[in-house]
Amino acid sequence: VARAMGKLQSKMSFHTSKYRADGSVGQTGSLGTTREQSPAHTDAVTCVAALRPDLCVSGGRDKSVAVCSWRSGAVLWRFLGHEREVTKVTSALDSNRVFSASRDKTVMMWELQGPSGPSQHFPGHDLVVTGLAVSPDASQLCTGSRDNTVCKWDTETGECLGRAMISRNLVTHLCWVPGEPYVIQTSEDKTTRVWDSRELQVAHTFPAKQHIQTCCAVSQDGRYCLSGSSGCAGQGGEATLWDLRQTRSRVCEYKGHFQSTTSCVFLPWGPELAPSIATSSSDSTVKVWDRDTGGRG
Repeated sequence: VARAMGKLQSKMSFHTSKYRADGSVGQTGSLGTTREQSPAHTDAVTCVAALRPDLCVSGGRDKSVAVCSWRSGAVLWRFLGHEREVTKVTSALDSNRVFSASRDKTVMMWELQGPSGPSQHFPGHDLVVTGLAVSPDASQLCTGSRDNTVCKWDTETGECLGRAMISRNLVTHLCWVPGEPYVIQTSEDKTTRVWDSRELQVAHTFPAKQHIQTCCAVSQDGRYCLSGSSGCAGQGGEATLWDLRQTRSRVCEYKGHFQSTTSCVFLPWGPELAPSIATSSSDSTVKVWDRDTGGRG
């Protein structure tokens, strides 16, 4: 997968049509051997998200969206249509719909078994789209931008169902709480907000941190959310665990990165695995933490 998601190592040819969805470009050999796959993107990969247990979706500076197999590394679909770099990708798990946001100020919806072009287009932001979250049933979409707005959309019709603006709320990330109408949003104003998507109103704002909040994630049970901080030279760069259900207070902090935390995720856990989280950073490291104690695994 690392090879498939990396920079281009051999020249690839593309058609000049504005929109395109490519089929599989990789093959798997016999006896469990995997042939070398062409990279998914021709420039830096900017975002990646889970699509199904065996598939992931990614976006890149090459303006494309790619769907890859975790197992073989093969690119199964490639979608073209954005005019600038793709900034975010997401999908409702086990869905055939993929969503992508871009510096071209738009969001597009793609169907894995659908037409070659986007099946829905969501224009309306005035600046780069930096937040993207889809409801669990894939019927609604929330988007956020550096234009200080959060919007809600009907994915079937493309209609904008609501638009909310908060001064200095430069959105950095969005994620939908599983099984709930709530959306978590981080911002350059150093706060993490909980939006009620039904009326598109802020239901709660956690206490502001000392640094820009760069990313967020929600646990599968909907009880906790994570936010990551920007940082430099050992100052900032922490991740913070927040309680969503009861006290809505800070539960734990994870300190150890020397630069900005760029992404965070709750790891699967079970009877023999302690609840854990993982963070990545501009300091070139990925760290795994005990969720409840903040200790590193």
